Amino acid sequence: MPRTLLVLTLLLISSTVSAASPDLILHHGKVVTVDHEFSIVEAFAVTGDRISAVGTNDEILKLKGPETILVDAEGKCVIPGLIDSHVHATGASLYEFDHPIPEMDTIADVLQHIAYRTTQVQEGDWIILSQVFITRLRDQRYPTRNELDRVAPKNPVMFRTGPDCALNSLALELSGIDKNFTLPEGSTGLIERDESGEPTGILRNASGYVKTKSNERSPNNDERRERLRLLLADYNSVGLTSIADRGAGEGAIALYKELFDRGELTCRVFMSYTVSGSAPIEEIEKQIQKAADHPLHAEDRWLWVRGIKAFLDGGMLTGSAYMREPWGVSDIYSIRDPEYRGIRFIPSDKLEHMARYALEHDLQFTAHSVGDGAVHALIDAYTAINETLPVRDLRPCITHCNFMSAEAIAQMKKIGVVADLQPAWLWLDGATLERQFGSDRLAYFQPYKSMFDAGVFCGGGSDHMQKIGSLRSVNPYNPFLAMWITITREPRRLDHVFHPEQCLSREQALRLYTINNAYLTFEEQHKGSLEVGKLADFAILNDDLLTCPEERIREITVHKTYVGGSQVYAEKVNE
Repeated sequence: MPRTLLVLTLLLISSTVSAASPDLILHHGKVVTVDHEFSIVEAFAVTGDRISAVGTNDEILKLKGPETILVDAEGKCVIPGLIDSHVHATGASLYEFDHPIPEMDTIADVLQHIAYRTTQVQEGDWIILSQVFITRLRDQRYPTRNELDRVAPKNPVMFRTGPDCALNSLALELSGIDKNFTLPEGSTGLIERDESGEPTGILRNASGYVKTKSNERSPNNDERRERLRLLLADYNSVGLTSIADRGAGEGAIALYKELFDRGELTCRVFMSYTVSGSAPIEEIEKQIQKAADHPLHAEDRWLWVRGIKAFLDGGMLTGSAYMREPWGVSDIYSIRDPEYRGIRFIPSDKLEHMARYALEHDLQFTAHSVGDGAVHALIDAYTAINETLPVRDLRPCITHCNFMSAEAIAQMKKIGVVADLQPAWLWLDGATLERQFGSDRLAYFQPYKSMFDAGVFCGGGSDHMQKIGSLRSVNPYNPFLAMWITITREPRRLDHVFHPEQCLSREQALRLYTINNAYLTFEEQHKGSLEVGKLADFAILNDDLLTCPEERIREITVHKTYVGGSQVYAEKVNE
């Protein structure tokens, strides 16, 4: 071979070897891959933002090049980056922008906070307290109109929990809600009244009729973006590398895009565009078409507008979830009608039309469906659509689906419906729900084991809506607490296991927050497990999720978090 050709060949070989060298190698770890066999390995290599090799320490370290970054896991447990199937990050990040909201455990705490707020605002200013759920108060009830009057006689007060609220007398008066007030024809709302017909102050799905006027500071765009950046960084601190925003409007999408353009986005975001089920069907079609036409509807691993979200019923936290059987008269939820079954927002024909239109436009449809009546209604809509448009590959979803049945699970498996659940609600609300409904009626409350056994893909989320802080948030987004409760089913304030037949194994609990959630967002070929070709999203833990004492699972902390092979979080070490 001529010398010139030999030199060129050696240069080419050298260049090829250098290019093949991984950018990062993690070694000496207990790497829980969450592949099909749930394999455990020691090391893996990352080239670009993807995993390029998986194996033993010796096998992977042989691939090291001169520029390869080495990450010694020091025997720690390494898991795929965790995914939260349901957050409202842009709103949650701003919840305390104007003033901090203390933790409230009792009605007395609520009243004390409202009394304090009267000293911070002007007489006549509205005091609005959102998302302090009655199921989580030890008193297990709404504050009464009289109680709110006592602590804030000169300020209108709105104690708001989702679509429902409790008002004091001044708030009712300013809103024109009195004995003679009636909701417009066609409204799905309800004004609770006492024996004389006077409003008690509790409104169900009628908070839109309250004429509030906020006096709180409003953030500018830079402040919104910075608050969102801080929240995403806190998600990273508990191992989260991907989220599904289940209520992304234009403003939220724009904020995520700004962070991405600035190189500050540290979580991958799957977005569901919110549509109003109360709008005329022509307007709903326009909203869905807007999502389908959005530039970010093109498949992307960082920002993807891929879903449509609607609200089918109320909530279990407020007493308005749509049930197949009556709720029952309740002091907890201030329910007086023995036949009351909750509130449903969308009739069957309209629901089917909305879901079909979204699915036909390559958008995953989901609806907030808490009660078993709503769950069955949405499954019925998907089943009707499936007769002419097979839905399995379109992965229609049910959001929350807390109250289920064996029939619902079987039908979901049959046609390919997936589910987005919030395990922390079992931890926080199980005791109240058992008091309200009794144990037998809750046999299929968050039935994780039945869903796994049936082969229904269900994913774990938080529905995070308020505060920054994985355990201080009103709906906590700490995934280790969530995994622990699916394994133990031991709600707080309850002295026994809540339907132990539905307990998950540790492997299943981890799948709930990794590969299952990746499947929910059509991304199981790209993330959710640590396999060759997949994104290098992973977390190094300070404890072993698979072997630590069961009670310690909820206390696991994260040592480091990586997204696409780049470190986005490292715990602070006390010096």
